[in-house]
Amino acid sequence: MQLGVGDVSQEVSTGDLPEWNEVDSLVEAAYRRYRAVGDGAVAEYIPALAEADPDRFGVCVVGVDGGVHASGDTRVEFSIQSISKAFVYALACQELGHELVRERVGVNNSGAAFNSVIAIELNDGHPMNPMVNAGALATTALVPGASADERWDAILTGLSEFAGRPLELDDGVHRSESESNQRNRAIAQLLASYGRVALDPDEVVDVYTKQCSLKVDAQDLAVMGATLADGGVNPLTGRRVVPPGVCRDTLAVLSATGLYERSGEWLFEIGLPAKSGVAGGIVSIAPGKCGIGVFSPLLDSAGNSIRGQRATAYLSRVLGLNIFASAAHSRQKGIRR
Repeated sequence: MQLGVGDVSQEVSTGDLPEWNEVDSLVEAAYRRYRAVGDGAVAEYIPALAEADPDRFGVCVVGVDGGVHASGDTRVEFSIQSISKAFVYALACQELGHELVRERVGVNNSGAAFNSVIAIELNDGHPMNPMVNAGALATTALVPGASADERWDAILTGLSEFAGRPLELDDGVHRSESESNQRNRAIAQLLASYGRVALDPDEVVDVYTKQCSLKVDAQDLAVMGATLADGGVNPLTGRRVVPPGVCRDTLAVLSATGLYERSGEWLFEIGLPAKSGVAGGIVSIAPGKCGIGVFSPLLDSAGNSIRGQRATAYLSRVLGLNIFASAAHSRQKGIRR
């Protein structure tokens, strides 16, 4: 899309979160409001995830000022799964740039399931977007490195910087997924046949499986989201992880594709860029304000945490986070309307 604005600087205008005590109170309210919800089921197609405790539930908001507001099981670790796609995409954009990654991976919603093979064929081998498995594999293959080990080290280091602490691989989840990821291996081979993956497809799948098997908790997700919300600076460490333009690109893609085929419904009802994972995590981002991390393993049919969706929807409303919401501007008397 040619818009003729390449020489125009991106200006930013955002608001603030409510006062500290109010945010604390509302995060606690979100947790209490939905902790008894028992709808959904844990992911069973990955054996290690089938063992998840369905009663776990945590809600965390981290402001761009570094304030942490948490309730429930926010320090219980789980595997990051597909949420990793958002942050690996950011790392790839940082290294290779806006145009190249958009051309190679795409930014449009496929309208199909996250692990669809048909969507690849219908689009002449194009992955369509980085939040479905085909696009995520293509993105992982773009991470610079002379070997699979170097690419993995770059991803591990980068996601740890987003979280503000060293992340670790869950070996059990990695083994479990490696034994049941035949579909991803088939997708990688198909992408290679179309020239979308130039590396060994099996090596790409292994690095991708590792990135999905990293251990995080709800607070980590909130910090990672807050880093994207604050123009790429981690609010806890103060270190820049990615440039502001990369954050903008990543949030735009998440808005369109972060909740799989339910992305349109999510944006319509909740109004925040977000990414979910089948271990039960969801990260949401309010630009200039905060990141929200939620965790509950009970999922809907699309693979999104049910309690997590409800808690995020509540917080979006009560904290004024919906990026599409507005109120009439107060005007002085005598000014024509």
